[in-house]
Amino acid sequence: MRDGSILKKLVQAQDPAASGESPINFGVYYKNTLVALCHALEDCILAADCKPLVISAFQQGKWYLQEADRYGAIAEQAEQVVIMAAADGGFHSHPTSQRPNVALVDLAPTDPVAQEWHLIILSSEYTAMVLCQELTEADYGPQGLPTNDLERKFYGLWTFEPSLVGQTMDHTIAHLGQYDPDLQALCQRQKDAILAANPTLSEATSTQTLSHVVMRVLDYLQGSEANGDAAFATPQDLHHNLLSNELQAMLRMAQLADAMDPVNPLAAKEVVALLEMMGQLADLPAWRLQRLRLAGWLYRIAPIQAESLPQTDAPSCPLVPGAQVLRRMPQLRAIAQIITHQTEYWDGSGQPAGLAGDQIPLESRMLSLVSYFQHQVAQQSAEAGEQAIAQALALCQKAEGERWDPKLVEVLSLMVKGLQQGLSLPSIPLKASLGAGLLNPEVETWDRVSASPPPSHVS
Repeated sequence: MRDGSILKKLVQAQDPAASGESPINFGVYYKNTLVALCHALEDCILAADCKPLVISAFQQGKWYLQEADRYGAIAEQAEQVVIMAAADGGFHSHPTSQRPNVALVDLAPTDPVAQEWHLIILSSEYTAMVLCQELTEADYGPQGLPTNDLERKFYGLWTFEPSLVGQTMDHTIAHLGQYDPDLQALCQRQKDAILAANPTLSEATSTQTLSHVVMRVLDYLQGSEANGDAAFATPQDLHHNLLSNELQAMLRMAQLADAMDPVNPLAAKEVVALLEMMGQLADLPAWRLQRLRLAGWLYRIAPIQAESLPQTDAPSCPLVPGAQVLRRMPQLRAIAQIITHQTEYWDGSGQPAGLAGDQIPLESRMLSLVSYFQHQVAQQSAEAGEQAIAQALALCQKAEGERWDPKLVEVLSLMVKGLQQGLSLPSIPLKASLGAGLLNPEVETWDRVSASPPPSHVS
């Protein structure tokens, strides 16, 4: 990372050990991918009824000119738009640049931010950002710099997480002060006003709003692949990069669902750890463990309103709203099925398909039991303390044979004994930037959901 860059300042300010926050997940992105991501996030400004503070870095003025008309529409919706770029021909003369709420900042050639690509959105309704810097010639290795502009690569991250967006906005506003102290003060006042109106931005971001944002991201990423294949010397590399980012969008939405829960903010992390332990005790093969982990990370992606769902006799996946988002990616159809059937009951009285016993997919039974157990522990920990685990297990045992698979309740009992005797849960870190690696390409089972399985690693 370049010294003095916004990206490096953000990283240097992080202390996950002290804050309890997850480490930042970084990735490498083609320019083609970043264009799709930024257009999706910008579209949400145009669709939302809010007045965001928007700060972008375009590296060069010519890149801004390609988007200047689009930014004119954004300026009509935004409280303030700030564009940072190295000045070149036409940068200041475009009509969008003359708007009263659009400020242009000419970056010095030696400014490391001139090698970065930013889009930072802070609003009362949602937060989002892309924060990347271009790879150096040495980073590209023996193959050298790409000849196709869309194949240029950038290192960094994109996220909806309010705390990261807020911190990045602080660093960026401070950087503006080197060029225009009045603009710095203006942006600081606007940021303070947004925070004053919504002291807890994570609670201001609704599940519905976030779902719309993610849908736009998926649309743009999938459309970007269709339009970009012909321009790429190695289209498969583009496919892998876009696939990774589609899954990242899902994982980030799931992470925010946890972050917006003040009582149970570690739900997915703990559920995945419990599922890992249960899967090991049940001697599941590696490919099923992979699938189980991913279902655990994504199970809260959208609450399933079971009471509104029709009963069916078909064992196939009904159109459950919470799982429909996942079906946008063919590679996640098996995960969508697991999540859909987590509300089935062992005695057949559950929804959405009224499946009973072993008709319910095993992973769905495991996810249902473990997520209920984890939720009960979280709910009771404040009052019951160390007894919360025993009380949560007792509730599960009370419903075995009706709601839960008796064999899995027995496995859960063994797990609880181990935990009470000091056994630690396995730590399963979420590497969102390598999200496609969660999909195991080496197992024939995935052929049922993807004609072209993803790689185990996306650079």
